[in-house]
Amino acid sequence: MSFLRGHWQLLLILALVFALWRTPVVFPLRIFVIFLHELSHGLAGLATGGRIVEISLSAQEGGHALIRGGNRFVTLSAGYLGSLLLGALILVTALRTRADRGALALCGLVLVVVAAFWIRSPFALVFCLAAGAVMLAAARYLPHQVSDLLLRIIGLTSLIYVPYDIFDDTLRRSALQSDARMLAEEFGGATILWGGLWLMLSLAVIWGCLRYGLGPASNITFRRTGVGGSKTAGTP
Repeated sequence: MSFLRGHWQLLLILALVFALWRTPVVFPLRIFVIFLHELSHGLAGLATGGRIVEISLSAQEGGHALIRGGNRFVTLSAGYLGSLLLGALILVTALRTRADRGALALCGLVLVVVAAFWIRSPFALVFCLAAGAVMLAAARYLPHQVSDLLLRIIGLTSLIYVPYDIFDDTLRRSALQSDARMLAEEFGGATILWGGLWLMLSLAVIWGCLRYGLGPASNITFRRTGVGGSKTAGTP
């Protein structure tokens, strides 16, 4: 019961994301996690000496990152695990720090910068610019607890989506032309081997994120302050 009292807000968010998973409500969140996936490919390419040629997203929940140069093994491996690590970092930032506005603004800025330099397709361009503008506006003009809540929703969605996507793309449909299949074709092993390894690593990341991030309580608290009973939020 103490766990439920201390974390009921996160449990409610989790339940709502599951319940609304295939609805338009959660669609932008799923696209954002795909954006993190493709961005992770790009960042891995940059970190290993390559360059990003293009990043794209589709309304069918697909995407690609075209990288020239860099370490092929690292860039192929970075998609799923990188997006999960970014999602976990977003969630921990919301749960354990007061940097919510700065973190949300940074997410928005990254969307806009990527759109400016590497996005060419109309859907991806509209999504990145619109989502980036919403995040920047929320961080600038809305109360602190809104940024906190948005980061929690984004982080939890990533923790849900990435392991599901790994299982669906590399284990359930191993013949699909996924990152794991390309890795198997270029470096050996089987698609399900790489997919299974990534799935185990993703579950370990999720466990570590929740163990560190949750603490005894994670609910956003509201206190009445000042004249007129205005509300501010804080995270224990």
